[in-house]
Amino acid sequence: MADSFAGAWPAGYRVRPADTADTAAVHRLVGAGERALHGLATTDADRIAADLGMAGGGSACDTVLVTGPAGDPAAWGWVRGRRATVHVHPGHRARGLGAALLAWSEARARELGADRLAQTISDSDLGAVALLRSGGYVGVVTEWLLEMPLTGEPVVPEPPAGITVRAFRAGDEEAAYRLTEDAFDEWQQRRKPYAEWARRTVGRATFAPGASPLAFEGDRLAGVVLSSDPGAGSEADAGPVPGTLGGGEGYVDRVAVRRDQRDRGIARLLLQEAFRAFYLQGKRSCVLWTHSDTGALGLYERLGMTVRRSSTVYGKALVAG
Repeated sequence: MADSFAGAWPAGYRVRPADTADTAAVHRLVGAGERALHGLATTDADRIAADLGMAGGGSACDTVLVTGPAGDPAAWGWVRGRRATVHVHPGHRARGLGAALLAWSEARARELGADRLAQTISDSDLGAVALLRSGGYVGVVTEWLLEMPLTGEPVVPEPPAGITVRAFRAGDEEAAYRLTEDAFDEWQQRRKPYAEWARRTVGRATFAPGASPLAFEGDRLAGVVLSSDPGAGSEADAGPVPGTLGGGEGYVDRVAVRRDQRDRGIARLLLQEAFRAFYLQGKRSCVLWTHSDTGALGLYERLGMTVRRSSTVYGKALVAG
């Protein structure tokens, strides 16, 4: 374990693995960075807990938490497969932590057998973009955060012939997992095991089954939208945190339609159902992420969604060739 944290860390900083007990501290760190960049924190604590939970089972060094001289969380990161995420608190930037975390993530990825590594960086984070480019990373995918204003109750179209729609309910988990992973296999680097998928979707405290409509062709699942409510979960009881999404926006996590049922308007139907559910819950906007590999940007724009901000996935080969 000690070797996993070896390297040129700035003087005065302490480094250790992070675990789920650090969720609140990491959430504050990530939120501070998002507010500095965008004026609004968009990552909820539930998502942080899911990321930290992935490092169990003897893989504690897949995560790293850096604390400052005063013991405050200064930076953190995780590595899993070919993906990494790194965050540095705005108050600890320009001290070499970003470069140290980048070196750690590459070394850890090599230890785990990865031949490539990728990170998603906000296009407005110019310092991080410059750091990655100077380290040999190149942009490979564009991601967009899209928003849908809910100024009135959305109109939901009639289902196509032979299609019925209802909200997600207990027992739908396995079918939703298979359909979404089958659809995402067309562009994602690896198929997620069910436990990992569930931890990031239906197993989260913020999962919103009432805003997660499913489409069926007879008894067979044909399409799914999975949503979450950033204002729900363990922190909601304490009231909204200033500078966060709070309860004002809904979030669409997954949109997938079975291959043989595409081009029938099912995705549009399910999205409008999700938007209406959020509107009836008092939400006045809904957001989702998409990226250039999915080819779905045009669909969302035709629904009236607009780009709030963009990010780029930067990748680098870790071995020759």
